Amino acid sequence: MIQRASVAVLTTIALAGAVHAGGAAETLSYADLVARLIDLEQPALLPPPGETCKQWSSWDRASQYDAASGKYVNWAANNDGPFFIREEDGRFVLAEMDGPGCIWRIWSARALDGRVKIYLDGGKEPAIDLPFKDYFSGNTPPLAYPALSYDLAEHGCRGQNLYIPIPYQKSCKIVAEKDWGRYYQFVYTTYPAGTKVPTFSTELAAENAPRLQQVNDRCAGRIGGKAEGLPPGPDVERTAARVDGETTVRIAELAGPRMITSIQARVPLGDRDDQMAALRQLCLQITFDGEAQPAVWCPLGDFFGTAPGRNDYTNWVTGMTEDGFYANWVMPFGKRALVELVNDGNRARDVELKIVSRPLDRPFAGMGHFHCKWHRDTDQLPEDRWPDWVMLKTEGRGRFLGVMLHVWNPRGGWWGEGDEKFFVDGEKFPSTFGTGSEDYFGYAWCDPGLFQRPFHAQTMTMGNKGHQSVLRWQIADNVPFQTSFEATIEKYFRTEEKGTLYASTVCWYLAPGGLDPYQPVPVEDRHDYYAKPPAVAGGFRLLGDPPGNPQTQNMANFAGKWSNGDQLWWTGAKPGDKLEVALPVNTEGKHRVRVILTRARDYAVVRLSLDGKPLGEPIDLYNPTVIRTEPIPLGTVELAGGEHVLSAEIVGKNDKALPSYMFGLDEVLFEKVE
Repeated sequence: MIQRASVAVLTTIALAGAVHAGGAAETLSYADLVARLIDLEQPALLPPPGETCKQWSSWDRASQYDAASGKYVNWAANNDGPFFIREEDGRFVLAEMDGPGCIWRIWSARALDGRVKIYLDGGKEPAIDLPFKDYFSGNTPPLAYPALSYDLAEHGCRGQNLYIPIPYQKSCKIVAEKDWGRYYQFVYTTYPAGTKVPTFSTELAAENAPRLQQVNDRCAGRIGGKAEGLPPGPDVERTAARVDGETTVRIAELAGPRMITSIQARVPLGDRDDQMAALRQLCLQITFDGEAQPAVWCPLGDFFGTAPGRNDYTNWVTGMTEDGFYANWVMPFGKRALVELVNDGNRARDVELKIVSRPLDRPFAGMGHFHCKWHRDTDQLPEDRWPDWVMLKTEGRGRFLGVMLHVWNPRGGWWGEGDEKFFVDGEKFPSTFGTGSEDYFGYAWCDPGLFQRPFHAQTMTMGNKGHQSVLRWQIADNVPFQTSFEATIEKYFRTEEKGTLYASTVCWYLAPGGLDPYQPVPVEDRHDYYAKPPAVAGGFRLLGDPPGNPQTQNMANFAGKWSNGDQLWWTGAKPGDKLEVALPVNTEGKHRVRVILTRARDYAVVRLSLDGKPLGEPIDLYNPTVIRTEPIPLGTVELAGGEHVLSAEIVGKNDKALPSYMFGLDEVLFEKVE
């Protein structure tokens, strides 16, 4: 199937940082930490008490939890770019952490020339002092590893990422100078007291340059359509199965103690519709150690990290290539693993499945079972938690490994904005609070460009209209929990408003006996559930498939009173584009026609027509502020009773207007003339 290379060197490095026998405090070298960037075995160890992973970011501080009322206040606040902890001596404190710990990930949407300085362990001189943009250049020492330090602009996308460990023993303080940029995230692990880690320095990075280069090269060999160095194993189960419709087939039964290190598949597929059907109707199901329900239950395509259908890409953990699909999640078990394929379609499917495994080199006790579940709209939260959408809610001890999110956005326009929020061990306020949906997935500014990097990717997009598929796997930056974990992401557009639907494939480790609440989803709710919603916006029924993005806009935040508090808002159009809506008229005869529209600085000049006949002159909708117009007379027309068609055509814009060509329709008024 796919070429594999030896991983012996890095395996040796990874094992050097294993937990000491008897639970003694760890001593982690910098080589150990570098190895953890791509070590898929270490997260399977259940976390010791005191280990955490949190995030500092520029989230909007207006969002708060009111302990007195038990309510969340301004929970949807969205000014996430300019915030920091405090200002000191004209500089901005972005993050502060007590050690022992390690920064795993740094991200920004717009890193500029202002310097960002990282002070470690009380040092008077910064360990790193660079213009913020140089953290992500891929060629600036000591961070000059382009598979780990990069700007997605090279993919025609935006978003800047750094995945190089920056450890500290006692403390870390990150400050920024003027003009550092906008939006930031720092993800860091804090280790239990007594853990020994080195303090990052340029010299330490130079000493470990061969190991950093090795990890950089191995990551580079697993992106850009390549899938080099998939995990080898002494035992490989190969099964070619025909799975009849509405049947379940046992693929393999493995005796423990062992760990699965890779699952690879080949599935003959037809056209795009057949791909989408097959990869959602087929499900992978794995049950460990005789537990009552499978720990893995996931549509086959989603298990390999993308949806819907086949979308070729590669990263460190998962991928789809011409040679087949792969997922390199480590799945340890003590006694038994039962691997099954479920076909909920009505057509037989041929599947070639390859399961790579090896014996455990330690007792299973102290390790977690791998869980992977697919779900949609499973949890309903209180109204004060809007717009949070639950990706994972679980109880017990384990580690969160990340998520693949499939978005169906039928009306187009930006679907995200929403921050990720992670509540660990019963937290009332999340210890991870993000700055935007795309920011969690490592890109920025809602760019619809495809990209694939070692730990995150946008594998499918239709220009933010239709299907989108994004993923982020948290390996070194996994989130440990002792009793419970809840991961949410804000979903700003309610289903009934815009038709936007989310589906998540979430991965985590969980101690045996923990709560995994997710059950198999009926096939009708996972395949072909996506459809265009009723074409209604602002109370008007839309005709045809108009260009751009017509939608309902809530106008409660603007001065003036729009009818029903909203309007038909048309964005993304250009001169020459037309929008048509149906207008019922109950009585025949002559009618005076008037419209109530919206004016703003980014609105267009439009020509209105009724049943194909122009109504008056083009209307210039430019205004420096957002206002609701008074009724605008359009003339008198003869109308029969029944449905008529109002057409709005973009014909240009005012010289003072921004080049957005927007249009807003509030009311159409018909007054019969006796």
